[in-house]
Amino acid sequence: MFSSMNWDDLRVFLSIARSHTQGEAARSLGVSHPTVGRRLQALEQAVGQKLFQRSPEGLVLTEEGESVLVLAEQMEESALAVSRRLSGSPGEISGHLRIASSDWFGAWALPALLARYTRENPAVTVDLLTGTRLADLAHREADVAFRVVPFDQPDIVQRRLMTVRFGVYSALSFPSPEEGDGEGVTIFEDLATPTYPNPDWLKSRFPNARVAFRSNNRTAQALLAAEGEGLVLLPLSVGDSSPELRRISLSEEPPGRDLWIGYHADLRRLARLRAFLELAIEVLAD
Repeated sequence: MFSSMNWDDLRVFLSIARSHTQGEAARSLGVSHPTVGRRLQALEQAVGQKLFQRSPEGLVLTEEGESVLVLAEQMEESALAVSRRLSGSPGEISGHLRIASSDWFGAWALPALLARYTRENPAVTVDLLTGTRLADLAHREADVAFRVVPFDQPDIVQRRLMTVRFGVYSALSFPSPEEGDGEGVTIFEDLATPTYPNPDWLKSRFPNARVAFRSNNRTAQALLAAEGEGLVLLPLSVGDSSPELRRISLSEEPPGRDLWIGYHADLRRLARLRAFLELAIEVLAD
């Protein structure tokens, strides 16, 4: 497929894929807007498919564009490696890295890791995408993802990274509840992963407590609990980092959850991804 293409066309393609507009791609490459349009048209004619479609967010990749993106990024890495070899310098790792995670993990567990990564790789721009929906790595919604369930798509390279530990928290002024009862106590119910045992575990510790709040956002749960509105089950990285909360001592610890990291096998040669994986394992792995 690439025999009838040239590298200049692919550079334009990559720039559009990253900026989502032809105008921004033209500015970043230092060429005119019509030149970008001609290069894209030539590439689409060579492939025989439309590579982008218009959306409210700008130009987004079609399914064919996603497949070209993987190969184009591999060619970019190879071209940069050749340039570094010829110049006798190892050079910088560069480009964009898209990381997907849940809201709480992105806000409370990843900042220190990402700060170190960008300090060590200043030419890489990191996109952190958080939410409750699992990112589709096969369709390049992210380059690498953290999640609490294993990946089930084909061609995903994954490993169990760590066990997320939990604790029960309340506001500093909240009265100490009696384990095994919970009469008059309000608790939070997590809606993000209702099939996991954690919500039922909290109810089993305080069977007479009333569920007053339900949310799929750990940060919102922590902030509400800090207002004195009940007991909440939180990852330790969230609860222990909240000075307005205290961890309740109970007769047993809440069940933990395995955390997985995964990426598509086609990206295994990307230097910026390899650097991130090595650092994530160093900092987070059990």
